[in-house]
Amino acid sequence: MTSFNHLASYIIILIGFLVFPVNAQHQHEHIGLHHWEIPSRDPDRIILTFHGDPATSRAITWRTNTKISKAFAQIAEATENSGFADNAITKDATTEQFDLGLYKVNASLLVNYHSVIFDGLKPNTLYAYRVGDGGEYWSEWIQFRTAKTTYAPTQFVYFGDAQNDVLNHWSRVIRMAYQTAPDASFVIHAGDLINDAHTDHEWAEWYKAGGFIHSQWTAIPVVGNHEFRPLKKGEPRELSIQWRPQFTLPVEKGLDSKLHETVYTVDYQDIRIIVLNSNDELEIQTNYIEEQLKNCTAKWKIITCHHSVFSPAKGRDFQFARENWKPLLDKYNVDLVLNGHDHTYARGHVPIRTTGTDNTDNLGTIYVTSVSGPKQYQLDEEQMKAYSAQGYQLDKAAEQTQFFQVITVENDTLTYVAYTTLGEEYDRVVITKNFSTGEKQLSETGK
Repeated sequence: MTSFNHLASYIIILIGFLVFPVNAQHQHEHIGLHHWEIPSRDPDRIILTFHGDPATSRAITWRTNTKISKAFAQIAEATENSGFADNAITKDATTEQFDLGLYKVNASLLVNYHSVIFDGLKPNTLYAYRVGDGGEYWSEWIQFRTAKTTYAPTQFVYFGDAQNDVLNHWSRVIRMAYQTAPDASFVIHAGDLINDAHTDHEWAEWYKAGGFIHSQWTAIPVVGNHEFRPLKKGEPRELSIQWRPQFTLPVEKGLDSKLHETVYTVDYQDIRIIVLNSNDELEIQTNYIEEQLKNCTAKWKIITCHHSVFSPAKGRDFQFARENWKPLLDKYNVDLVLNGHDHTYARGHVPIRTTGTDNTDNLGTIYVTSVSGPKQYQLDEEQMKAYSAQGYQLDKAAEQTQFFQVITVENDTLTYVAYTTLGEEYDRVVITKNFSTGEKQLSETGK
C-alpha cells in the first residue's frame, strides 16, 4: 500500500510539472489584460450589422479563443415563452483566425472571429438569436426586429466620435442613448470609434462600454481617420486590422477593394443611408455618390461620413467635399448629412436659392457635426460665418458637451433631437417634406 501511494504521488507530481509550463505560457499571454479583454470559449464582442435587405436579413459577428474552431448561430421567431428555442434554425458560422500580435502594442494572441448572415427572414418580425459552439458555450438569446417592406415610422441613433477614454467616458453616453430610445432600429457610429486603430485594448473598451446594446441595435459603423494607423513605424497607414474581422458589412464590388466594407449603402424602409470613407479614394466616391442618388426614389436620403463637410472646429477644412460632394447633395436634394471629426457640435442648413420672382428659399440639406466622447475642440466662429458664401447657415452650436442624437421618421416629417449625456434635450428640428415635389420646410422648436 505504501509503495502504491508513493507511485501515485510521483505520477501526480509528474503531471503537474508537465501541465504547469502550458498553464504558465497561457497566463503569460494574458499578462496586463483585464478579464474582459481575454478571449475564451464563451462568445464576446457580439455585434449586429446590416448585410442585404434589412427586412429579411442581418449579419452577426463575434469572437472566441481559438479553441472554438467550429461555431454556429441559431435564430427563431421570438415568443412570449422559451418555447421558441425548440424551433430555432442553426447556421454554420464562417470562422477567421486573427493575430492580435500583428500590432506590437497588443498581446501576442490568436483569436477566432465568427460570422453568420441570416437571410430569408420575415419582415417586421421579432427574432431571437444566439451564437456559440453548438454545445456548452452559447451566448444568451438576443432579440431584434426586421424592417418592414414599406415606408413606416422608424427611429435611429447617431453618435459622433467616441474615440478617447471610451470605457470611462463614452459608456454613459451610449447607455443614456439606449435609455432614451430603446426601440431604435439602428445606430450610426460616425467614425473614430476608438483612438488608435489597431490597439485591441481600445476595441475591448468600445465593446464593454456598449455591452449588449451592440448585439441588439443594428450598427452602421463609419471609418474615421483614427481607424487608420501604420502597423509599423515608417509604413503607410492601414485600416484597423480589427475592422473587417469584427464587422460583417456590405461589399460594393464595383469599388476598389480598399474601400470594401467602408463604403456601402443601406436602404431601410424608404430611407437611403449612404456610408462614405472620407479618408481615401475621394474621387471614386464622388462617382459612387451620384450613382446612389441619381435614380434614388427613397423618401429620405441621408449621407454619413467622418469628416465634416462644413468644419466647425479651428484648423479643420474638408474642402474637397464642399467642392465635389456638396453640388451632388444639392442636385439630388439630400436631406441630412451626419459627420464627426471636429469634436464640437454644429447644426446648419443650406438653402436652395430660387430665381423666381418671389425669391423664396427652399430648405436643402441639413449638416450636423457632433461628438459623443470626452475629447472636445473649440468652434471657429469666423470660419462658420465664411461658409455663408456657399449658402450655409449655422443654426445651433455647442462646445465642451458630449452628445447623442435621436432621429425619428414618421409620415412626412423627420424629427432630429440632440441630447446631452445627461439625457437633456439641447437641440430639436423638424423637417416637413412634400414627397411629390421634394420641397421641405424647416421648423426649429428646440431650446
